[in-house]
Amino acid sequence: MYSREESSKIKQEFWTTFGKYISPQKSTEGLKINWINYKTGVKHVFIKLEADKNEASICFQIAHPDTEIQELFFSQFEAYKTLLHDALNEEWEWRPFVYTKEGKVHSQIIKTLCPVNILNKNDWPSLISFFKPRIIALDEFWSTAKYGFESLNY
Repeated sequence: MYSREESSKIKQEFWTTFGKYISPQKSTEGLKINWINYKTGVKHVFIKLEADKNEASICFQIAHPDTEIQELFFSQFEAYKTLLHDALNEEWEWRPFVYTKEGKVHSQIIKTLCPVNILNKNDWPSLISFFKPRIIALDEFWSTAKYGFESLNY
């Protein structure tokens, strides 16, 4: 069992390690990119990488405060579903309504890896192998699809 501080330090070490590992990889557009804090350029649309003691996940998250606009964003993603799955070479889970502990709602298109534990360094190769090809594929998809979201960017 780790203390909160030890857990935080190990998690930070993982993300630093992953960042160093993936940093030589250029974006689809040939640019240097911060893969861990990927900027979509569209307000309220995020690419999130998360890992804890039980699982890891990577997702597109739509967190618009107006649920009707959020649904519009999600519908736009659905229009690109074939393009997304072609880039990923796999099916992902589509969650139109996900509620946070704080009662906020967002939408996700997510892939999860279980069981893995970010606190176990023996799991780090599996985590890196999970995140790397998927974040690169999401970048490939987003380099084309982002233009379809520009009119929704408010």
